[in-house]
Amino acid sequence: MNIIQIILIGLVTVIHAYIVYLEMFLWTTRKGIKAFGLKSKEFAEETKVLAANQGLYNGFLAAGLIWSIIIKNTDTALFFLICVFVAGIYGAYSTKKKNILYIQSIPALISVIVLLKL
Repeated sequence: MNIIQIILIGLVTVIHAYIVYLEMFLWTTRKGIKAFGLKSKEFAEETKVLAANQGLYNGFLAAGLIWSIIIKNTDTALFFLICVFVAGIYGAYSTKKKNILYIQSIPALISVIVLLKL
């Protein structure tokens, strides 16, 4: 892995770490409600366990990306980046929110392309 690849993987990792933080710890706060476009504080309270579960899965994706950097394994990085990409596509489709596509899928796709080209 070269420095550009590591930086891109790191960027996707940071994005996911922030998503974990939002979903697991800020879901019911004003910041979490705004970030995810939730309809109300009450709705956020009702769904906070589900959000924490989502956050945990996003944490696994971030951990896998960190692991790929530590072991400097492109195949591992590709696997987790593709998982992030697919999760972002599904999230954008199922929630009808295009920002998921731009925040999650596009950085992962760019990283995959760079990993395959360099």
